[in-house]
Amino acid sequence: MDILQEIKRLEEEIRKTPYNKATEHHIGRLKAKLARLKEEAEKQRKKTGGEQFAIKKEGDATVVLVGYPSVGKSTILNALTGAKSEVGDYDFTTLKPVPGMLEYKGARIQIVDVPGLIEGASKGRGRGREILAAIRNADLIVIVVDVFTLHNVDVLKRELYEGGIRLDEKPPEVIIKKRATGGLNVKSTVPLSLDDETIKGILREYKIHNGDVLIREDITIDRLIDAILGNRVYIPSITVVNKIDLYPDVEIPDDAIPISAEKGTNLDVLVEEIYRKLDFIRVFLKPPGGKVEEEPMILRRGARVEDVCRKLHRDMVENFKYAKVWGKSVKFDGQRVGIDHQLEDGDVLTIYAK
Repeated sequence: MDILQEIKRLEEEIRKTPYNKATEHHIGRLKAKLARLKEEAEKQRKKTGGEQFAIKKEGDATVVLVGYPSVGKSTILNALTGAKSEVGDYDFTTLKPVPGMLEYKGARIQIVDVPGLIEGASKGRGRGREILAAIRNADLIVIVVDVFTLHNVDVLKRELYEGGIRLDEKPPEVIIKKRATGGLNVKSTVPLSLDDETIKGILREYKIHNGDVLIREDITIDRLIDAILGNRVYIPSITVVNKIDLYPDVEIPDDAIPISAEKGTNLDVLVEEIYRKLDFIRVFLKPPGGKVEEEPMILRRGARVEDVCRKLHRDMVENFKYAKVWGKSVKFDGQRVGIDHQLEDGDVLTIYAK
């Protein structure tokens, strides 16, 4: 039996097996094996090569528009950025990623329209794997449907999930330290729903027979597998329902933004939500012995001094000596910090180089 047949067999067995405490251990092993085989199948596919979609990241953050063909992604891109993405009344008008630049509140936000994602994309349909690989580089995903295809939101989220993209989640709070001997030692800081044997069975499926495992959340089987694989990406998302001018009475989900890209309706609401979700901070640079610059550098929350150095010049990291910071991220103004220091909104930063 080849890998794809075995994947199909495991998916069917998982689907038919009722989930309860008695079957939890068995389902855990099946899901772990399934995820491992999917990884192997993907590695084999990559070896065969083929054209890849690539997104060259520019600006302060990259936002990718994801949706079925013909829902108006190109119209949204053009309306937000003035780009010239081809618009058509037929499917698959966009055949490769098309970028544009949105400037808002001092931030330069790259918006990218990628080819339409369809059901079965994670299995390779419609060049889906290449599209999903490109989407993984996004800082924010905007899921786009129109008033006639609201049901596709769940399909798109499922395809993104199968492509290793976790929307609006944080990485699992699991630390795994492998050892050569001594068996598996599982500890947790919170009560766990999964029993020890299920956790150890999943770890052994990935040939982890010895090591220390610290779990800081009530982990599920799927989240534990994600933690072991370590190759999932965690990206915030916004859902947009386009073409509301064509069907104003349609019932829009509470967590979605209704827009008409054609008429410009609610595009200001969408732009503000994109900016909010990207969670930017402003850092003001002060040259040694000079005055604080008026225009801040825009960074994502969690950015460190190293990120500023990389934005300023490619040699800055290599030549970095130390920095001084005034603001919320330090105990006292003018505190001397290293390259790993995490910055906060409104900080003033002076960098000293060799």
